Amino acid sequence: MQKKYLFFVSLTYSYSILRPLQEEIWRRGDEVAWYIESPCENWLQNNEKQLHTIQEVLDYNPVAVFAPGNWVYDFFPGVKVQVFHGYAMKKRVEKVDDHFTIRGWFDIYCTQGESSTPYFKELEKKYGFFKVYETGWCKVDPFFQVSTAADNKRPVVLYAPTFTKGISSAWSLYKTIAELVAKKEWDWIITFHPKLDDPHLINQYKKLAEDHHNVTFHRSNDGLNTFRKIDVMLCDSSSIIVEVLMLKKPVVTYKNTHPGNYLLNVTELADVEPALEKALSYPPALLENMLRYTLYHESHRDGKNSARVLAAVDDFILNYKGKIKSKPLNLFRKLKLRWRLKYFRW
Repeated sequence: MQKKYLFFVSLTYSYSILRPLQEEIWRRGDEVAWYIESPCENWLQNNEKQLHTIQEVLDYNPVAVFAPGNWVYDFFPGVKVQVFHGYAMKKRVEKVDDHFTIRGWFDIYCTQGESSTPYFKELEKKYGFFKVYETGWCKVDPFFQVSTAADNKRPVVLYAPTFTKGISSAWSLYKTIAELVAKKEWDWIITFHPKLDDPHLINQYKKLAEDHHNVTFHRSNDGLNTFRKIDVMLCDSSSIIVEVLMLKKPVVTYKNTHPGNYLLNVTELADVEPALEKALSYPPALLENMLRYTLYHESHRDGKNSARVLAAVDDFILNYKGKIKSKPLNLFRKLKLRWRLKYFRW
């Protein structure tokens, strides 16, 4: 019997995360539909199915709902699956990263490796209302299925800052990047996290792209499609760092909150240019450290993470659904979401 799955999309980064999972679902002969939360942009392709209303979702009746974000509607049918929007990067200085916050929405957490699985297993024992499966991240399946080497005539630098206030370099690095754009024989791709929404700042970088032929600005990046085009990345403390390092492409960071030998981290603006020059030389010791670090975050390199995610759903339904502790009531949060939709059925 054909299974039906649902993708819950609240931010644009979800598309590149969920499409490898969609490919695996289609490969099995099953069906998947997308529900796109307003005001997220609709980037669906002609062959992808969209459900537009709550009633359509209820009628579709999926066996599972996959969410890369931190929440999902509790009244949607199916097992709720957290597939994450990145790796546990410890952007902030506090001991426990927000990556591990339990909000009571999900039945399954699909972890990625040593940096996430052990602590989530502790949380599973503590709370008891969800199960943890180490599947690897579905987004990176294509990373290990195609060539990701760039073949550029000139070096291509990606600048992709995080959105978190006090950590993002987007404000601090604008002048430095503008100077490098004018000075160096490099091409630039500049992308922003969907949550980085300062209109003045966005317009500054857009104007930079309009005024210089060697700069392309995109409101957000398209995952592997963007990463394959670049030689190095300039960043701060975004979880996107792991993805780029996984492709064996060096990363220069500005004031990274947890620097290590797998990065070329600088704390002074004057050091950005020489660090990028060094990154473009691909130092062998740096490449070795990059490999060791990315294996800590992403243990699986066989391109079968999406298959493991679907296997986790099957196992949960067979062995745990209705047999473990119920999720917390979350009454206030549920009412808040229902009020926004004007949906009050229970």
